[in-house]
Amino acid sequence: MTEAEAKPRRLRGHKATATCCIASRDRPGFVATSGEDGCICLFDLRSKDVQLVTDVGNGPVTSLCFKSGNEDIIYVSSGKEVKSFDVHMPASWRPLESYNYNKEEINQIVCNPKSSFLACADDGGDVKIIDIRQHCLYKTLRAGHSSICSSAQFIPWKPWEVISGGLDSKLVMWDFSKGRPNEIVNFGLPENNGNAGQCYNPAFVHAIAIPDADMLDKTNKICVVAKGDGVVDVINIESELNISRSKSTTKPLKGSQSTSKVNIRDAEMEILDQSGGKRLHLDYSVGGHTAAASCVAFSMFGERGKYLISGGNDKLVKVWDCSRFQGVQTSINNDLLIKNINLNKKVNWLCTTPTESENLVVCDTSKVVKVYSIS
Repeated sequence: MTEAEAKPRRLRGHKATATCCIASRDRPGFVATSGEDGCICLFDLRSKDVQLVTDVGNGPVTSLCFKSGNEDIIYVSSGKEVKSFDVHMPASWRPLESYNYNKEEINQIVCNPKSSFLACADDGGDVKIIDIRQHCLYKTLRAGHSSICSSAQFIPWKPWEVISGGLDSKLVMWDFSKGRPNEIVNFGLPENNGNAGQCYNPAFVHAIAIPDADMLDKTNKICVVAKGDGVVDVINIESELNISRSKSTTKPLKGSQSTSKVNIRDAEMEILDQSGGKRLHLDYSVGGHTAAASCVAFSMFGERGKYLISGGNDKLVKVWDCSRFQGVQTSINNDLLIKNINLNKKVNWLCTTPTESENLVVCDTSKVVKVYSIS
């Protein structure tokens, strides 16, 4: 593991804290950032200065995403509203569409790989699924979270499924065509929290990341969870769903002795072992975060999906080697962390670009966005 010492490139344009950043897959070096100043900044990393600064909201802009397959279109959330813009029409920057389906402030928006749906996670615990082809509300996913829903991601290899995470310490796997959960993982329970007592913060789910379909040979079908207790959990999605199915077939009969809980848990662990899907806890024992982990992303540079990058309230960004995750059954492995990047501020968000250098973009709690090179 190495410490990154090179000074980052600084991107200036915001007048208040930068909240989110996204990088284009199709146009290497094209980056969009948002801030508490209600502005969007567009950067081309091949150029020195910001390309465009435009005011798009009445309040802080909380999240951004490109339209899958057409990155000329960008979606922006501010307050309870989602707007879409064409990045090639900077002179006007009038919204192409506007959606007002969320009843509480939106924390994250994400577009599915087929560019047909938008998921909007909000403070009320709901996830609104918007049909962006028909321009209407498709489904409301509710009652999965009892607190703020902080994050949502579509599963690329399951076209009708989305995963959400919340400040109730729950990860919910939804079938959004039916509007109901397939599985709920509660990190507040001791058996789901591999390092209880690492720090005093609860295991709130702050962010989740799922690999793109073309990364699966490097990552397997996993979900990565950045949590308030500082742990970054790596979960095998298929194994979790297999456990859920096993529970439905191993329910005890009425009147039977209650030895079932232990037996069911043993059966669950056997399923995980057989599928190579034991959860991996990237915690302080392997060099992980010592305060809340706030964000996580897979690498788009080099071998796509080879690295996992996490940021935290400990003012650190950590680079993990995903290729070493497979077959690792416990977190007692000090070869997973390959780089630490020290910042002066807590990390709000980060993303990666598909370029050989200047490929990690970090929003901390300042108004200046930092760009690092990971090789």
